Amino acid sequence: MLTESFPKLNDCRAVRFLRAFFRSRYYIALIVALMVCSELFGAELFVYYSYFLFMAVALLFTEDTLAVVPPAVCGYMTFSAKNNPVLFPDTAVFSKPAAATALIVVLILIGVFLVSRLIFELVKRPKKGFPKLTVGFLVLGVAYLVGGAFSGHYSARTAFFGAVQTLSLCLFYFYFYYTVDWKNTDKSYLFEVFTIVGVGMLVEIGGMYFGKDVFSASGVNRDKLFTGWGVNNNVGCVMAMCMPAPFWFSATDRRAWGFSVLGCCFYLGVLLTQSRTAMLFGTLLFCACIAYTLVCSRGKQRVGNAIVFGVVILAMVVFVAAFQEEFNKLFYSVIRDEFGSRGRLEIYQACWEVFLSDPLFGVGFYASPGALVGHPGIITAPEGVFLPPRAHNTYVQLLASTGTFGFFAYFYHRFETIALLFRRPSKEKTLIAFSIAALILTSILDCHFFNFGPAILYSILLVFAEKRSESAEETELIPLKKRKATLC
Repeated sequence: MLTESFPKLNDCRAVRFLRAFFRSRYYIALIVALMVCSELFGAELFVYYSYFLFMAVALLFTEDTLAVVPPAVCGYMTFSAKNNPVLFPDTAVFSKPAAATALIVVLILIGVFLVSRLIFELVKRPKKGFPKLTVGFLVLGVAYLVGGAFSGHYSARTAFFGAVQTLSLCLFYFYFYYTVDWKNTDKSYLFEVFTIVGVGMLVEIGGMYFGKDVFSASGVNRDKLFTGWGVNNNVGCVMAMCMPAPFWFSATDRRAWGFSVLGCCFYLGVLLTQSRTAMLFGTLLFCACIAYTLVCSRGKQRVGNAIVFGVVILAMVVFVAAFQEEFNKLFYSVIRDEFGSRGRLEIYQACWEVFLSDPLFGVGFYASPGALVGHPGIITAPEGVFLPPRAHNTYVQLLASTGTFGFFAYFYHRFETIALLFRRPSKEKTLIAFSIAALILTSILDCHFFNFGPAILYSILLVFAEKRSESAEETELIPLKKRKATLC
């Protein structure tokens, strides 16, 4: 923004350096490293103020808001277990008024800068028309807001929760649509972000194994695998959403085999979360990524990729066969639970009965079937509880909470997203579709679509799928080091 008011700043070497830095993978790596430090060591406030500082400088001096993408992706995965007030109400830093106030202040500051830059972009460089998914998001948002209407369970907090759910799904979709210079955004940028975030997620997954009571005489207890921002199921979903990213480089970069190794490591990370849903659908997506890579790569690249995949699959088979006892201990609780639903079938049945009681708009998000909390009838979440019990299935949740209206609103939105992803298909959109599929598929047996972090990732994936595919051609097979940051 400042360069518009003071054009001579465009010729300043420091400004040119900042613009190059904020579009580089070094900046992305720094943001991810801060994310990991925050989650592992409880340095949230330091990291949030660091994020604010980076974003403030970027929003003032860079040509667009692309530098906001890495903090937007990473922000949800910064919360540490030690500072989670639900897990440790007596010792968590955010249980203290001073820390809570500091958190609110930095969020307000970030919001002020983001809104200011949005207004600037809309005034200085107005864009015509609306994004392709506008109607679908609008209809789905209305369904979330009116979910539970006329059921006797509707309240202001129901509408507020629906609004927050809607914003998490579409806020960054609209924001980046209008504020990023898409013509000068490299096609590989999104995949760089998700690849580096995936490396950070591997570190966080490793950190989960250092938690208390994770290891027992029988083996690993996956119920003790959690972070401050989610249990192993949540971590598995995000890791699965990151997994397709390195395969973009496997198919488009001359150093393909190294990224294929990294993609296999991401799949191993999905398995190590020990989330059965993520393991199941992550395996399907891993196979799809292998097929994508072998089809899209050429010549020596294809041979190198095929060798990597063959060696990895063989190594997995040998490990399971030769180290059966260690394998059984590592995945002890997964094997113990086998295909048990952990009460999901009872919850689905209860949600269906709730839907039949109010089929048009459902009962809202805070009035949950008693099966979710172990009581008969419908239980209203206590006042002061922001995240209500949820049904561990997107479609059952929609029927119970938003009724027929919400159910069909969701499918209208899904129709728009499918049309966006599969009309004029490209390599880029295919891998973005894989990442989105990770969220949609794992949400069949979990509640990820109604979690704010995955929803934010979803919104960013959608806007990149829409805007980068409009004007960009297929990426050429060139080394990463020859790709240059765009400077104004």
